[in-house]
Amino acid sequence: QVQLVESGGGLVQFGGSLRLSCTASGFISDDYAIGWFRQAPGKEREGVSCFANSDGRPLYADSVKGRFTISRDKTKNTVYLQMNSLKPEDTAVYYCAADPLFWYGATACPVNFSSWGRGTQVTVSS
Repeated sequence: QVQLVESGGGLVQFGGSLRLSCTASGFISDDYAIGWFRQAPGKEREGVSCFANSDGRPLYADSVKGRFTISRDKTKNTVYLQMNSLKPEDTAVYYCAADPLFWYGATACPVNFSSWGRGTQVTVSS
């Protein structure tokens, strides 16, 4: 059974930084699609950044390009999201998601990943 555990959320001021971590367990392989999504109150869940394609190149939502960086350590089964220059509109619950299969030619993070973490709250004050 796949489990994803997020950590690193919290309260930060406008312009601050946070690093989220997500550790996965239960995958047979150390290579799988994984990424970060977020959902703000009253809004739909959206893809923030992910490794969805097998080429290993990260995908980013336009709203976070240049501010957020995703990385992964396959030896630790952990993916990170470094978030800099945070804005109040980044306030949301951030979820880690993973899938044993990669997509082909995805240009945005697919929302139909098969496994999801419980989420971690990120709040950016103005």
